[in-house]
Amino acid sequence: MILGIDTSIGTAVAIVDPAGRVRAEVVSRDPRGHAEVIGDLLVRVFHEAGVDPVEITAVAAGMGPGPFTGLRVGIAAARAFALGRGVPLIPVASHDAAARAHVDPAYATAGAAPVEGEPVAIVTDARRREVAVSIYRVERGMPVRLTDAHLVPRASTEPLALFGAPASELPETTSISAAALARIAAERLSAGAADASAAEPLYLRAPDVTVPAGPKKVGT
Repeated sequence: MILGIDTSIGTAVAIVDPAGRVRAEVVSRDPRGHAEVIGDLLVRVFHEAGVDPVEITAVAAGMGPGPFTGLRVGIAAARAFALGRGVPLIPVASHDAAARAHVDPAYATAGAAPVEGEPVAIVTDARRREVAVSIYRVERGMPVRLTDAHLVPRASTEPLALFGAPASELPETTSISAAALARIAAERLSAGAADASAAEPLYLRAPDVTVPAGPKKVGT
């Protein structure tokens, strides 16, 4: 069983079996308060799935992009669970899960799924009047990332390549599927392509709080 945790937008937790079937998924769409709800969501997802924590064989962590404070809550929870159970932690870009949910009939969002060769833009709120954008193309029914996540001003009128429209005019993703996140991790594990060492969060911008350079010199 794969446990998926993502706090890049709201807070989402899911349990997926090795074949990719969703056993349970619970979500809080509140873009804040991740630390307050993550524990309750974990308890709920195990209860609804009818799964014991000892059955978890890997944990998928949503690595963003997302705000520093919220994103680290989910990553810390995923790391703690994986360490406590002695199972692998599989980092997955949150936009990869959003793209997968957009094109995969098992998790598809509202609307017709993109056709082969069609580009897909994942646009999420990055706050501070910016959005985070990743671009994919559908190949063999699955999204392949063409452009890594990057920040774009909401006020930008420059059209995105392949879309002919600015990011602000494209549909915005407002939730991440923890089930799609876990399914990607399960497939990577099955293919022997899971790289647990690449667990670097995608903050896209530096945190507001920084370490002081050192004590200030005081003159006399």
